[in-house]
Amino acid sequence: MIFYGFLINFYKGAKQTALKKKRMEKQMNSNDRTSAAPSLAQDLNASKAPAPGGAVSPETAALFRTAAAESCVLLKNDGVLPLNGRRAAVFGICQIKWMDMGYGSGGDVVRPYTVSLADALEKRGDIAYDKKLMAKYREWCGPYAPGPMPWGEWPQHHDEMPLDGETVSAAAAECDAAIVVIGRACGESIEIALEKGSYYLTDDETAMLDAVTAAFSKVIVLLNIGNIIDLSWTARYPLSAVLAVWNGGMESGNAAADVLSGKTTPCGKLADSVALSYDDYPSSGNFGGAEFSEYKEDIFVGYRYFSTFRPERVLYPFGFGLSYTSFRLDLVSFRGLCAVVKVTNTGAASGREVVQLYCRAPQGLLGKAALSLCAFAKTRLLAPGESQELELSTDEYTLSSYDDAGKTAFPSAFVLEKGDYELLYGNSSAQLAPAGIYTVGETKLIVQLEEACAAEKPFRRLTASGGEEDVPLRRSSLRERIVSRLPAELPFTGDRGIKLGDVKAGRASLEDFVSQLGDGELEALTRGEGSMDSDLGPAGNAGAFGGVIPSLREKGVKPVVTTDGPSGIRLSAQCLLAPCEAALACSWDTELVEAVMTEIGRELILRGSNVLLGPGVNIHRSPLCGRNFEYYSEDPLLTGKLAAAAVRGIQSQGASACPKHFCCNNQEFMRNMSDSRVSERALREIYLRGFEICIREGSPKNIMTSYNPLNGVWNHYNYDLVTTVLRGQLGYTGCVMTDWWMVPAESPDFPGIEVNAYRVRAQVDVFMPGNQNFGDKEYASDGTLLATLGKPGGITRGELQRSAMNVLRFVMTQL
Repeated sequence: MIFYGFLINFYKGAKQTALKKKRMEKQMNSNDRTSAAPSLAQDLNASKAPAPGGAVSPETAALFRTAAAESCVLLKNDGVLPLNGRRAAVFGICQIKWMDMGYGSGGDVVRPYTVSLADALEKRGDIAYDKKLMAKYREWCGPYAPGPMPWGEWPQHHDEMPLDGETVSAAAAECDAAIVVIGRACGESIEIALEKGSYYLTDDETAMLDAVTAAFSKVIVLLNIGNIIDLSWTARYPLSAVLAVWNGGMESGNAAADVLSGKTTPCGKLADSVALSYDDYPSSGNFGGAEFSEYKEDIFVGYRYFSTFRPERVLYPFGFGLSYTSFRLDLVSFRGLCAVVKVTNTGAASGREVVQLYCRAPQGLLGKAALSLCAFAKTRLLAPGESQELELSTDEYTLSSYDDAGKTAFPSAFVLEKGDYELLYGNSSAQLAPAGIYTVGETKLIVQLEEACAAEKPFRRLTASGGEEDVPLRRSSLRERIVSRLPAELPFTGDRGIKLGDVKAGRASLEDFVSQLGDGELEALTRGEGSMDSDLGPAGNAGAFGGVIPSLREKGVKPVVTTDGPSGIRLSAQCLLAPCEAALACSWDTELVEAVMTEIGRELILRGSNVLLGPGVNIHRSPLCGRNFEYYSEDPLLTGKLAAAAVRGIQSQGASACPKHFCCNNQEFMRNMSDSRVSERALREIYLRGFEICIREGSPKNIMTSYNPLNGVWNHYNYDLVTTVLRGQLGYTGCVMTDWWMVPAESPDFPGIEVNAYRVRAQVDVFMPGNQNFGDKEYASDGTLLATLGKPGGITRGELQRSAMNVLRFVMTQL
């Protein structure tokens, strides 16, 4: 069998040791994008020179600096910040070995420069600092230009310089405050581990904090991180301030210094809940399974769980962030589902504030979370005494719940149960005031759908009462659904001289063009050219699709080139590096995100690429997911709004965004094999909702499926996910591609339909990068797409033509 041969090749040579799981994962992920671009650790001075137009303009640098600064979240402050002339001693090796981005295809950008905190302090004159101490760190660190590292073996932390009492005492004698930098980065193919140096502090970091807090009365901690880590120690130590500065991109050292100095007033808000301990997170007992992970917490993800069951176990709540000024929020009006809130700056510094609108829904028959975010807005920069009115609107669909069990009279539907819906406003999920009540007299149908992607294996889920219930299992027949909806075949006409440009110009229909295409041309449109780093695009690209064979190019089908993202363009040449998505999410600023991604989209076009593989739209189900830096938030509404803004920015320049990874790619360990087992309700309310908002408000031209199975079906073969839900229920009309490489499998509903035919039947249009064997440069077909064409129960020509048209609609946007 193809499937078992695939597994044997992946696991061949694995030793039977305690490291077997880790090595299995590395081998399962060995077909990642290792050849696309140099790693983070590459010596940037030796990288390929930028292409024409690649210089960073002062305006772009200023924008990225602003984005990084306004994403900073002030978690604690006793008045020590801004520094206001205080002389600071800076401790921690990451002041030099600054963590400016995450790793893997979503990071690893060869940026033209990066500014560390140490660099920023040395270049500016408004922050006094201990130069002797910094010189000592630089001497211990040495020149910081580490060589390339193997995929998945990047450092999550850096070893600390040993501190002696004399060094700390000398610094304390000359300085008014201490700044301690704690750095972490993670990435693709690896997870945050419940170990020191990953989720927890190292012994050296703990010793550093012990020594510094003993010697200084004012201690500021900077969290130079991309993923949430254990922060319980911030409550144990006598800290004056805690500032999350994230993996903030190439300008992030400048941005951090701007906030420290008071040049920028912090205005970021947490996009995730920070719990007192890892065990407090609702997914902690059901994360990272090698064969499967059961999403037993169901809809109770992040603050939805904590606000419902355990508010006392939250260290820093979702939506929380302090400022150097203060604000008063006054309700101006509440009508229907619209609240108008007046924000007044009552402090002494200029600043911005985020107003958040939550719903506390009646429990009804379905049960609800105690709080759900339903709208947010951010002020402009308000001077002391200045006010601004913000309008926060929501709708009945956002407030509704999905009935996957038929508890109401409307199974497989979004319903609004009768009762009072309390709307609350505030500046965090823990600081809220009543805005008004929206009363629903009788339970009503909002959107009638049909069962799709329901669970196949039984498991139990958490309920709003704190108990458990069985997850509803699949009842519908997928085979019958597919057979009844097969597309009609367009009669083959042969070449009539119609070019794709004629279709774009309105001189012919797309159906007329596709009717000309032979089997080989249809096959070529459903896969990439073959390998990464295609000769059809700039060096380091992720691969090409579209016009990948001469006969298609002769008909006017140009090749389109993909490039890894979204923190920047991952090519061999130097490219811009923006703050990571987890950082940008904390800005709660859709306009800012759109502006940043507009610059990325502009550079994408200048570099000769067409598709940026991003944004990442997966939910932060667990803080241990190594790729959380590449995703926005634990909340689907915030995720969807920011992702839509990113898509609009990228596509405003003529390129295409490609939101990923559709969907439930919530862990990296065994991501190719671990089945995400989730109820249909949680799927629709949490894990699909961000994609839904992104699609409806951003209109991406491409979408990427994920590696993982969802309720037993790999998403690159998942008809219900891609055709029933994405295209049928969400109205998506664009192109769908796989993540790079697939797990070969055979359809359980149509024996003989394997791999690429199985994929095309699901309407996953393009297999990327084209070759199944990693490292093969020239394309070699596996024969599975056309093997059953024209046979009973086999793939139909109409299905090939359908996917070809999905691809060609996008290609036409690039002509």
